[in-house]
Amino acid sequence: MLYSYSFQNRKRDLADILSTVVKDEPRFISNFKTVADASQRKHEWLEDQLTGRAVTVSGAVSSLVCPASATDLAKLKVGTLLVKANDSALFRVTAIASANFTVTLAAANGSSSTTPANGDTLNIVSTPMAEGSNHGDGDETGIVGSANYNCTQIFRKDIILTGSTLAVNIFGSADNQLNRQTAFALSELARDLNRVALFGIRVEADSSNRGSAGGLYQFGTAAGCLAVDADGDRLDSSIINDAAQKIMASGGEPTQILCSPGQARVLSGEYRNQLQILRSDDRRGAYVAMIVNEINGRGLTIMADPDVPDTDAWVLDPAGFGLSSLRGRAIADEDATPKGFDGIKRMALGELTFEFKNAAQRLCRIHGLQASTAALSAMRNHDSASDSGDSSSSSN
Repeated sequence: MLYSYSFQNRKRDLADILSTVVKDEPRFISNFKTVADASQRKHEWLEDQLTGRAVTVSGAVSSLVCPASATDLAKLKVGTLLVKANDSALFRVTAIASANFTVTLAAANGSSSTTPANGDTLNIVSTPMAEGSNHGDGDETGIVGSANYNCTQIFRKDIILTGSTLAVNIFGSADNQLNRQTAFALSELARDLNRVALFGIRVEADSSNRGSAGGLYQFGTAAGCLAVDADGDRLDSSIINDAAQKIMASGGEPTQILCSPGQARVLSGEYRNQLQILRSDDRRGAYVAMIVNEINGRGLTIMADPDVPDTDAWVLDPAGFGLSSLRGRAIADEDATPKGFDGIKRMALGELTFEFKNAAQRLCRIHGLQASTAALSAMRNHDSASDSGDSSSSSN
């Protein structure tokens, strides 16, 4: 090797450095915390059970006999109390058969409903236990959620310092120059990861396909996922709260709004008229970093990411996001200088994937928004018209 440096024969683990870079990146990728390593290229996880247990009536009800699936019947015991979703009527299970269960009205609780109907969701309240209960009398519990998966993707950055660059010595020694180039490569990798986390599609590696990881749009737009159609309306707190309510009804806890920088300006503009300018103020402008969730009073932080399409926004519960490295394949760099090369080459390589736990309950896409340029223009025109009206009133 023509050039030497202190760690030329060492392989450096960069996973911790990448985690710091990702955490500090002011984009969608910063939501992803490091989770347990993946054990295979098809990385699977168990979905969390976000809502309380429930059963669904799957057929016509006759004499309070309710058809149900075998999976739902396994959740019930004789004596289990059930309440109709969006109702207060309380029912008690009196018998369980191979394809149905029988209930009786335990308490009307102010409701006029006296029997379940086909398609009703009956939420399980509890199963009261008798004294001296025996093994098998209690509710059978455990993780009952389904499994989901993503696929790992290989990321590689080649760090090259030519002999001329080393001779010019702008950034100090070879060690300093390599560290600076590595930090730049990891920043670039974080931006690549951001776009994969948004738009990637999961493909399991085989002899004819390169493995790639799925992102927000794949998991958040699948069948059964939550969505709000803005139908060309401007993004405002009302639409945001519609999406937040859908997530909360599914058991999630919405805490973030993901949108383009233009749409973030539109949200800020909604509150422009509520600003108070005092004589002592030395700055002016509307900047809103948080929207209050009208359902529970908690804040929804606005994250403006330039990679998000301008006519889309997302309301998110980021608790299910995770960044997982394939075991033994966390991002690391090592010397890759070929014999006779005039300079130094190092290779940063890693195999990673993303977790989107309970995407169907934690993600809600708002689509069909008015473009932010049109929305901002309309807001400016409205403000100008209002100012003109105020001036006319004053002169009169």
